[in-house]
Amino acid sequence: MTNEKALPEVGEVVISTVKEITPHGIYVTLDEYGGITGFLHISEVSTGWVRNLERIAKPQQKMVLKVIRSDKNRMEVDLSLRQVSNEERRQKIIEWKREQRANGMLQIVKNRLGISDEIVVNYKKVLEEKYGALYDAFESMAVDGEKALEGLDIPPEVQRAMVEIAKEKIVPPKYEIGALVELYSRSPFGIEYIKKALVNALELHPENVRITYAGAPWYRVRVVADDYKRAEKILNSVLEKIRQSIGKNGTFNFKREMSRKYGGLS
Repeated sequence: MTNEKALPEVGEVVISTVKEITPHGIYVTLDEYGGITGFLHISEVSTGWVRNLERIAKPQQKMVLKVIRSDKNRMEVDLSLRQVSNEERRQKIIEWKREQRANGMLQIVKNRLGISDEIVVNYKKVLEEKYGALYDAFESMAVDGEKALEGLDIPPEVQRAMVEIAKEKIVPPKYEIGALVELYSRSPFGIEYIKKALVNALELHPENVRITYAGAPWYRVRVVADDYKRAEKILNSVLEKIRQSIGKNGTFNFKREMSRKYGGLS
């Protein structure tokens, strides 16, 4: 199951396997492009001087590289290591691992049902057309079951097998977002007003919301949901409830905190 494109585009970050190390550079195979050969010149390995390439890479080692030249007529690809940022490397490794895992799940479906490689490749194309990436398709199946496959040209028995594998292998992702809320009241009953405002907000979605004390006058509101848009909607409603509840009895401000997604592979 290789990429349909014959060669990667300039600027694309790719996964490669070291094939041969020479005094002038490293020959690699491009894992996502049917194992075609690419070349990493010694000048593109590091911003500094490199004396011994064997200290940089070993045969069969995986490398994350960036395409700096792609000649479709001559079928040549030149690559760079020094132009790959840490963030690009991290994102590419995550993407590649997800794709490998998704291909593995599709292989399990193939083996269970005894279907041909040609048919499996066709199913993969159908899933990628809808979801963009095969792993995203399986992730949706883990959450929504066969609803995720409605309208697709995939037989019911294959759909059931795909969903079974997805639920076995993938933990549905969760989204966590939050805010730091500032609450202050000069009233003699200020503590009670603040407590009531927080309790009222918590009661809106007790299964999704957690409110903790972060040091006067700050309180931390965290929301966890299986959908980012739903998490946003819940957080906005909680913040509005706090604002309304405190009303003229105090002051209300907030600042958003970093969100995160967790879950996925089991």
